[in-house]
Amino acid sequence: MSVETTGWPRADAVVRDDGSGRVTINGQMVPVYRNSLGEARSEVMRLIMEYSASIGLAVEVQAQGPEGPTGLTVHPDGRVVQDGGAGAAQATQAATAPSAPAPAVPQQTPAPQPDPMSVPLPVSMPAPTRTSGQDAQPPAGPAGPQRMSVMGRGAAPSSPFGQPAQGQRQDEYEQPGYPIEGVAPAAPGAYRESPFGPAAGSDGARRDSRRSFLMQDRLDEPASQGMRGVLARVGFRVRPGEAERAERADEQVVSQHWPGPRTISIVNGKGGAGKTPATVLLSAVFSSHGGSGVVAWDNNQTRGTLGWRTEQGPHEATLLDMIPQTEHFLGPSAQLADLAWFVHHQSRDRFDVLRSKPMALAHEQRISSEDVDAIHAVLSKYYRMIFIDSGNDESDPMWLRMIDHTDQLVVATSTRDDHAEAGALLLEALASRGEHMAELARKAVVVVSQSDPKATPADLRRVAQGYRSLAREVVTIPFDPAMVDGQLVYRSLRPTTRRAWLAAGASVARGF
Repeated sequence: MSVETTGWPRADAVVRDDGSGRVTINGQMVPVYRNSLGEARSEVMRLIMEYSASIGLAVEVQAQGPEGPTGLTVHPDGRVVQDGGAGAAQATQAATAPSAPAPAVPQQTPAPQPDPMSVPLPVSMPAPTRTSGQDAQPPAGPAGPQRMSVMGRGAAPSSPFGQPAQGQRQDEYEQPGYPIEGVAPAAPGAYRESPFGPAAGSDGARRDSRRSFLMQDRLDEPASQGMRGVLARVGFRVRPGEAERAERADEQVVSQHWPGPRTISIVNGKGGAGKTPATVLLSAVFSSHGGSGVVAWDNNQTRGTLGWRTEQGPHEATLLDMIPQTEHFLGPSAQLADLAWFVHHQSRDRFDVLRSKPMALAHEQRISSEDVDAIHAVLSKYYRMIFIDSGNDESDPMWLRMIDHTDQLVVATSTRDDHAEAGALLLEALASRGEHMAELARKAVVVVSQSDPKATPADLRRVAQGYRSLAREVVTIPFDPAMVDGQLVYRSLRPTTRRAWLAAGASVARGF
């Protein structure tokens, strides 16, 4: 189909019966995936209307749908005119257009069109400029301006536009606000974000707020869970369900890499409240989904057990061995691989562990605030995420210095009342100890684990509800035998437990 050049921007669009399609403007292609043909047409129209509104110019559209090719003109005020309809288009142009009616054009049967996906779409997008006079008007056609199906030929019954109602004037029908399957036309001149961005010559504010051409919407992969996953594996095109989409959203959150290192401290004043399992499994969540650069640090002077619950490397080094080497690691000649002499790599969960020495008495491994600063400086240089398993003494200088370096606080507790109360008292105390500690308490994440198999879901809900007013988010973890004794391995947990820890990780990440 030949369309005369008017100086307006051009768009090419394709939709199919299965709800898929694409729109190309300025050489930028945006794919469309919807559940039906009607939804795909609406999404295509929404994209083009937003672009037209953002640049303040009409957009000529060459569209290909199941009914065949057609041409449209989309105006910034939301009007959609079939190609060849001069009346509505002339209303937006200079009044110098000829008044003589256009000659009649005999109807012709359209030639068969090739599969639109088998040939390249035409990408013709000159810089949009306003022109005046006859050259700026779209070509006149035999039928005058009409609403029509976005992708079809003529006014198909399924079109959201159709023909004007009996007795309704065409100019009334063309007013902005006509429903386009949920798409609200923008007011004339109003700017709306478009995936294609504003045209050349837009003012600075539009350039600053436009969406980059390099950004693409993330497309859903086929479903992989449940019955939807079964159908997808046998060849059906099935989207993931709500639960799977929520899981993928959490995975995306914990997969991010943030500028600069992040320090997460896991705290509770009572022993046995679940701090070490939370440290290990949160480290595993972020390393499994976000990649390397994660370390777990046992910041405990009184028999910290992080080393007992994790895999040991080919040595027995602890943080006591690393402290004398901190100056070397902060120097220019140090290498990341040298840290392997002091940290213990978790081969299955892919993060590192800096152990304490639980066999030594506290006075034999006394660590000062300056030592904490030095260790944190080394770990911040070589790791992007530092998870700290803390001791039980909140007055210990080692504990207090850890809080000074903390970006995100996690309170670990079980369903036991004494564990829950200790965590709540800690948050209340931090809220009154200065701006930094108060901010940590306000945006803290609480992880409530069902460590006792006899505890009930009601017990989990009761403890979680008690923390709602104290913390930013509360996550519950179901009982899992793999968390009771021995080494903790994320992939050894039950699927429901892994999903709960992923949700906990996403809650932590949202605090960054």
